[in-house]
Amino acid sequence: MPIDIPMDNWPGSVKTVTLGATSDQGGTRSSTVTIGGDQSLPFMHFEKPTANRPVIAMEIAPARPAEWSPVLLETWSEVVDDPGAWANACEEAGADLIVLQFGLKGAGDEPIAADLATSAVKTVLGATGLPLVVLGPGQAEIDNAILVPIADETKGERLVLGLCEDGNYRTIVASAMANDHLVLGRTPMDVNLAKQLNILMTDMGLPLDRIVMDPTTGALGYGIEYGYSVMERLRLAALQGDAMTQLPMMVNPGFETWKTKESKVGEGVPEAWGEWTERGVNWETLTAVSLIEAGANVVVLRHPDSLKRVRAAIDDLMAFETV
Repeated sequence: MPIDIPMDNWPGSVKTVTLGATSDQGGTRSSTVTIGGDQSLPFMHFEKPTANRPVIAMEIAPARPAEWSPVLLETWSEVVDDPGAWANACEEAGADLIVLQFGLKGAGDEPIAADLATSAVKTVLGATGLPLVVLGPGQAEIDNAILVPIADETKGERLVLGLCEDGNYRTIVASAMANDHLVLGRTPMDVNLAKQLNILMTDMGLPLDRIVMDPTTGALGYGIEYGYSVMERLRLAALQGDAMTQLPMMVNPGFETWKTKESKVGEGVPEAWGEWTERGVNWETLTAVSLIEAGANVVVLRHPDSLKRVRAAIDDLMAFETV
């Protein structure tokens, strides 16, 4: 006796957003990346085919990031002092996107400056053909000071600029609109706050297809349950027709997992925790795959072995589409 699988028919869908611009589109990227377009919950292929598979971004810094785990610094030791070489190494490792993350400091102890930030972005753009996400340190005044000149100097590249938050969205949105860029809107783990920021940005005239959401999350064992539920609720609201939640999501499991003691510390921990490097990669991989299953369209990673494992997991999840 045949069994009919119950299926939902959702009235809404997630917007598609294209990152990067090729030469015929006004940019210099060798390829673009399109995310979103989902018409069902993640990997429910029997309801609707997955429009665009989740993609993996690799995070780099403009100078050696002292706060990173020694495991990561050793892994990238040959390129960690050169953002261009680092970006190229990430492309060779199989990344779909590059995330250039600025901190509060430049190459030394001096505060990050606009000229240094702009130079680093141009170096990365010259070293890789992948689309680029540029993130400030998360302090509104500093973010504005570096992101506005970066946007002006890279007009037409369709960079993703962030962090676009409640305290600085006006400046970053205006700069993105003037220079044909996208924005990454980050809010605390709350559906209503994410929706409200999207409303504020679109009220300025920014189209929905130039916004990516970062609802933030936690690492495995450090709040991932709540982050997962918020992402799931955002996806459900989008599919139910709420236009202000119908945006792709980008989250950063690399940042979240490599700051945990389990990933960052190799001495003075229980032997049962296992080998340090493997432990950190596992932590990052499991966190990333969980968030992809919650609806993340982009995950930002730090370790190349995590990239390989997450890519394999995505391949497996997408393979059911052909069954």
